[in-house]
Amino acid sequence: MTPHAVLAPARARTLVAFHAHPDDEALLTAGTMAKAAAQGHRVVLVLATDGALGLASTAYGDPHQVAKARAEEARRSAQALGVARVEWLGYADSGLDDDLLPDPQGQVRFVRAPVEEAAERLAAILREEAADVLLSYDANGGYGHRDHIRVHQVAARAAVLAGTPRVLEATVPRDLINRAIQLVARIYRFPPEFDPTSFERAFSARSAITHRISVRRYAAAKRASMRAHASQATADEGDRTLAAFLRIPRPAYDLVFGREWFRDPDHPVGAPLKRDIFEGLT
Repeated sequence: MTPHAVLAPARARTLVAFHAHPDDEALLTAGTMAKAAAQGHRVVLVLATDGALGLASTAYGDPHQVAKARAEEARRSAQALGVARVEWLGYADSGLDDDLLPDPQGQVRFVRAPVEEAAERLAAILREEAADVLLSYDANGGYGHRDHIRVHQVAARAAVLAGTPRVLEATVPRDLINRAIQLVARIYRFPPEFDPTSFERAFSARSAITHRISVRRYAAAKRASMRAHASQATADEGDRTLAAFLRIPRPAYDLVFGREWFRDPDHPVGAPLKRDIFEGLT
């Protein structure tokens, strides 16, 4: 079945995936998004920042040109996943450097934006879409990027403002991602900036995860989503982590990326894992 072979759900829902930068959706939630779209649900992608400070090759030009390229990449990724709408909240990328850069003219870096202001921007979209489920990040922001942590904070508040019934925080079991990194390291040398030990402190403990979603049937769509973000696959120093993931041969790729995990802060810890993000909604 292709990701666009739409099934008729018992009731169509609306899923809003909120991410910090273009390409983040490809790594953590693309399979879930493609699955929901294929089941006939409406899927909306909201990006907090323009991604202008992504580690792209200088061939892409200055940050303004990088942002323009990444916006187009996000549209191609969305098309591969069956996303119905893509929105940008209007904030500037906060970057990875220890020193936060000044705000660009006419923009505010996301990490500097007041949570209430950013949450209201997101809440306006949630209300307009009558969203049933909002995807964000866990409290660690995944691997700890400050924009990801701010996504977690903003999403939690926006859901309250909009009355969105469910927030699911995208994450990965720490032990599993460390095993996956070890597997990839056997066939690929990671770039110098990649610190595999950082994942020992990132994402979530397995016990905190409440939803495990099988997306293996949608691995091709997820791979196409990753491939769409070409600017983030290479830098002047060589290939980046995204390129390593795209070099994983299938079916190994399907095995590594065939499941996605979420944490529902309102779901009892230790309860049986849920396998449907819409399960239990009234």
